[in-house]
Amino acid sequence: MAHLLQGDKYAFLKMKAPPSYVAGLGRGASGFTTRSDIGPAREQAPDEGGEGGEQQKEVEADPEQFQDPENETGLFAGMVYEADDEEADRIYEAVDAKIDERRKARREAREKAEEEKFRAERPTIQSQFADLKRGLADMTDEQWDSLPEVNNLIGNRVKKPKFEGRTFAVPDSVLVGSINQNAMETSLDAEQMSTGTANTAGQLKDFTELGQARGAMLKIKLEQMEGTDSVSGSSTIDPKGYLTGLQSQVLQSSAEIGDIKRARALLQSLIKTNPKHAPGWVAAAWLENVAGKSVQARKIIAEGCEHCSKNEDVWIAASELNTPENAKVILANAVQELPQSVRIWMRAMELEQEPKAKKNVLRKALEYIPQSVRLWKETVKLEENPDDARILLARAVEVIPHSQELWLALARLETPERARQVLNRARRTIPTSHEIWIAAGRLQEQENNASQVDAIITSAVAQLAKNGAVLSREQWLQEAERAEGQGSPVTAQAIVKATIHLDVDEDDRQKTWLDDAQAMENKGHIESARAIYAYALNVFPHKQAIWRKAADLEKAHGNKDSLTALLERAVASVPQAEVLWLMNAKELWIGGDVPAARAVLGRAFEANPESEQIWLAAIKLEAENGQIEAARELMKRARRVAGSERIWIKAAVFDRQHGAPGAALETVKAGLTTYPTSPKLHMIHAQLLLGQTPPAISAAREALAAGVKKCPTSVPLWIMSSQLEEKAGLRIKARALLEKGRIHSPKSEELWLESVLVEERDNSGAAKGMLAKALQTIPTSGLLHSHSVWNEPRPTRKTRSVDALKHTNNSPVIIVTVARLFWAERKIEKARDWFGKATAVNPDYGDAWAWWYKFEEEHGTDETRADLKARCTVADPHHGLVWQKVLKWDSNAGKPVGEILELASKLVDGSA
Repeated sequence: MAHLLQGDKYAFLKMKAPPSYVAGLGRGASGFTTRSDIGPAREQAPDEGGEGGEQQKEVEADPEQFQDPENETGLFAGMVYEADDEEADRIYEAVDAKIDERRKARREAREKAEEEKFRAERPTIQSQFADLKRGLADMTDEQWDSLPEVNNLIGNRVKKPKFEGRTFAVPDSVLVGSINQNAMETSLDAEQMSTGTANTAGQLKDFTELGQARGAMLKIKLEQMEGTDSVSGSSTIDPKGYLTGLQSQVLQSSAEIGDIKRARALLQSLIKTNPKHAPGWVAAAWLENVAGKSVQARKIIAEGCEHCSKNEDVWIAASELNTPENAKVILANAVQELPQSVRIWMRAMELEQEPKAKKNVLRKALEYIPQSVRLWKETVKLEENPDDARILLARAVEVIPHSQELWLALARLETPERARQVLNRARRTIPTSHEIWIAAGRLQEQENNASQVDAIITSAVAQLAKNGAVLSREQWLQEAERAEGQGSPVTAQAIVKATIHLDVDEDDRQKTWLDDAQAMENKGHIESARAIYAYALNVFPHKQAIWRKAADLEKAHGNKDSLTALLERAVASVPQAEVLWLMNAKELWIGGDVPAARAVLGRAFEANPESEQIWLAAIKLEAENGQIEAARELMKRARRVAGSERIWIKAAVFDRQHGAPGAALETVKAGLTTYPTSPKLHMIHAQLLLGQTPPAISAAREALAAGVKKCPTSVPLWIMSSQLEEKAGLRIKARALLEKGRIHSPKSEELWLESVLVEERDNSGAAKGMLAKALQTIPTSGLLHSHSVWNEPRPTRKTRSVDALKHTNNSPVIIVTVARLFWAERKIEKARDWFGKATAVNPDYGDAWAWWYKFEEEHGTDETRADLKARCTVADPHHGLVWQKVLKWDSNAGKPVGEILELASKLVDGSA
């Protein structure tokens, strides 16, 4: 065996197989034909009895001898695929998937390492020049201008002109030609010697004759341009302005000329094939007119009038293509052929210049067409005397009794009494016209008979339905809008009251009516919206939502008296609606009627004795008017009667703001016994302890510890606890507290931002990693993205801000950050626009208003700052990192929003 191992490595093929050896049995490939059945797969040992053994004959190569034994396609093609086979395949697939999953992490790590190695060895062009591309943002205009041109850097690669620098000898023929070019002939030829200097070619040598010939040619061309108009002896061409007119002509391109030629051929074929086709004649004439051949256009349209004498379009086109005088003649012939054509008569009236001539034409037309409403209306318009117009309209309604336009025009010209009679006659004549009914209502409104308007519109709806002229609900609302737009609000309200209930399901009435009222308000039809709310309140008198919508409408578009009256009706109908009571009291307070506001709140107490909102409103009313003791007594009564968590909080804040910290501390302790899980009471407790002299830090720490234990999800408690420990110099404990807070509130951006700020204040170098972890946890946080933008280098801040806008879905915090970036780049208008966008996206975000006011203090005017204060006062923001701190200071209690805005703008810079 040893000599075999040292010799041929395929020696085992010459050995005999072990007993009972079956090829392929180990892998399950038994029971089919194998190589051993075909022939030996190894060399046979030489026969010992032979003389050195006979040479084995070379076996022919089998094409399937190297076939993959794993590929058994076709072996079992004729067998049935059973459930056992399916289960086996499923098991093998599960095993393969498990093995692949186990190797997946190592495979991905290996591929990642290989990719990083490849990128390190062969970096892309973009990555190599990434830092240089970012540096382009800081280049100045002088540096850009100093960049060399491309042609100065490419060297000898530019091919020089082939003949540059080479000279050639000028041929003699060129030199001789140049010499004779300007030479003067000083000798005469033989013919001139015999005949002298006479002009043998008949050429004109007199320049006067040349000028006369030129004038004759110009005269001939002018006469050709005059065409048929010269027959009458009058010329339509101004010879003096002819050349000026030629200069003003627009030259047509070859394509346009080709299109005109093709259209001309097509139309000529049309009118020749069908000479009675009037549109063909009109089109052919206008084509020539567009091509600048007006004479030819007139000829064509004249032929069209002969062939199509009963078509009004041809006659009108002929009048438009001719001069006014000729057009009158053409239209005179037209009315003989078509005396019933209103268009021809109207065209003839338009050609007249004098009003008297116009009247004559129209009256002549009315003789032929007395049923034309248009002719009657035009005739009435020309009458300057109202009496004459009234007479004409009276005759018109006799001739055309079913024209509602004429009836309405006659009613407008009559006196109110006679107008009423005219409208009554019109209603009897045209019972299906809703316009006449609406006009009757408007007439009553003009006479200050508001009660009659509702009756008329109600009768109109009933009569129209009886006569089959039913209008839809949307059509009636459109008529109400039109009536209000024409200055008839009472009629509009009557239409709404009579028709708003039509075609509405009973279950959808409230929603539909509120939508209609909102649509009317958006369109500016306030009276119609007020009428819809009034009708809805009559149907649903106990719906608080409708009363609030109506009150908002009156507050925005009404006056103080109308709003007060509406709110009095509201609280009488819905006495349990606290909001309505508060709105009523607030409006009276703003109006300066404090006793009336107290009376309203007193009635509100009777209707809602345990309402914390009404109690707090009464306390605020007394406190704002300087009645501190009365407010304190109300606060005590509120704690006894209502005793809600909010009232305890307000009581503690009230005592602290009005110089009674001891009482506030007692109030907080009493409140915590009732509401131990109130995070705000715990915070106020700690603040009161820290506000003592000296600060009770240990007691405050215990209070905050109790607070975070009772309220583990309160983010402000964790932040306050961390800040207390950080101020005491225990930064490690501050980190631990923030980490605990993040465990209970992992998605709190305030906690993550405070953690980043703690690391930045510690200068530990972990702030960047903490910020990255925070962004990974909360990828849509505006606060965190804003902080990351300011941590970027200046050249990459703008790119980072664009990514932040995409990730945060245009968060107002990021919009303010973008505005500040533009501000830093001195792009004033862009910065102002982005500050406006931030306040528009979220008006309740006070920090945006503070940054904008700080910006206007530097770059704005007194007017812009005053306007910004007014807009901020209307928005009345309550949120923001800096805004909330300034708003809750005890010294700022009761200050207006404008002063809070100024204070916040001075402190907002420290929050970045």
